Amino acid sequence: MTLKYKRVLLKLSGEALMGDKQFGIDHSRLTQYANDIKNAVENGVEIAIVIGGGNIYRGMEAEEGGMDRVQGDYMGMLATVINSMALQSVLEKLEVKTRLLSAIKMEQICEPFIRRRAVRHLEKGRVVIFGAGTGNPYFTTDTAASLRAIEIEADVILKGTRVDGIYTADPEKDKTATRYETISFEEVYQKGLTVMDLTAFTLCKENKVPIIVFDMNKSGNLAGILRGESIGTLVKV
Repeated sequence: MTLKYKRVLLKLSGEALMGDKQFGIDHSRLTQYANDIKNAVENGVEIAIVIGGGNIYRGMEAEEGGMDRVQGDYMGMLATVINSMALQSVLEKLEVKTRLLSAIKMEQICEPFIRRRAVRHLEKGRVVIFGAGTGNPYFTTDTAASLRAIEIEADVILKGTRVDGIYTADPEKDKTATRYETISFEEVYQKGLTVMDLTAFTLCKENKVPIIVFDMNKSGNLAGILRGESIGTLVKV
């Protein structure tokens, strides 16, 4: 397979892991993701992954319920580690070598995040999963994905969602909404479109890291993007 991208940061939402469930992890969805990732690795792509934790716990919702925001955010970070461990387990059953690196020290279950170690794992063909966000409250997993992508010098951030790109409006609410194939960072700002939270998006813009928003739930989309096919929406500088 001729590759357009050699090293990528794949951002997966926790909510997408639920599949048709109301809570937790849908193992058939997780297995589909793992098979797509395995296919990419076998074709020589270096893959790092950040997963959200919204299928288990969201810190911002905890604050709305009266809980301390900082405490809620740390609980959310732990939820991302649970999702990361689940994906790691499924990948290793498929004989894909992985390493889970956490921004919060948990020696019994994962390595601490060290940038040089993460890059070395990627160079050796291992899938690197980054858990616990940035390790700091008030930052989302989108920001963690942007930060880690910059640190490992990824060619692109692939944001896998339940929709097939960025639209002029919410396609679930507005049937006349149309999808962008490509759009600039400036246009996203001007049109007020939601791609990532503003901190994450600005990090990508300032460091010239392109973002592709695509439907990860359709098997084969990841491979198509890596080959350079026009799938989803490309946000470029």
